[in-house]
Amino acid sequence: MATIVQNKRTAHRWNLLAMIVIGTFFAFGSFWLLQLMQASDIDAQLGGPPDEPDYIVENFSFVRMTENGQPSYLLSGKRLAHIPNGDVSHVDAPVLRGVEPGRPPMTVVARNAQVFHQEHRVELMGDVDLQRPKTAQSESLHLRTQALTVLPDEEIVKTDLPVDMQLGASSVKGTGMVANNATQQVHMSSRGRIVYPPRSRQ
Repeated sequence: MATIVQNKRTAHRWNLLAMIVIGTFFAFGSFWLLQLMQASDIDAQLGGPPDEPDYIVENFSFVRMTENGQPSYLLSGKRLAHIPNGDVSHVDAPVLRGVEPGRPPMTVVARNAQVFHQEHRVELMGDVDLQRPKTAQSESLHLRTQALTVLPDEEIVKTDLPVDMQLGASSVKGTGMVANNATQQVHMSSRGRIVYPPRSRQ
């Protein structure tokens, strides 16, 4: 008789333990489901996951203004997709034009670009072509490379890749370059090849 009672107590304990385990499992499962639903609600409120575009614009054009309210540069392109994570815009067929008053106008085209809005930085990639017309203070500039970093606020363009540059009547080829549109200075990072035009005979 004592054995039967003991077996019943043991069976009762196992049933109680099993109920506790199952209850704990469902509690964790419910917590996980609640967290997943909350995350989905947040994504929905913010317009989707932060690493996916929250808006896309076709055939766009916008002007970046300086702190003084003057136009700094104009960016246009076929397509712009903005990613909330990092506040970055991906641009197809970008055209970047420097339009700040008192500065030589400069136009850069490329296959693609990334605009880092918080850092005020533009990364141009693929068949980058930069042109700046001749002014009273500087020679005309035509530069070709495969990647170019543009810092509009500092009026600086730079690259670590090979460049093919035409400065006035002179040709320059090298690797790595920094050009300052405000000071009209161009610095080559490594030794390159410079071809000067022949002197005209007097």
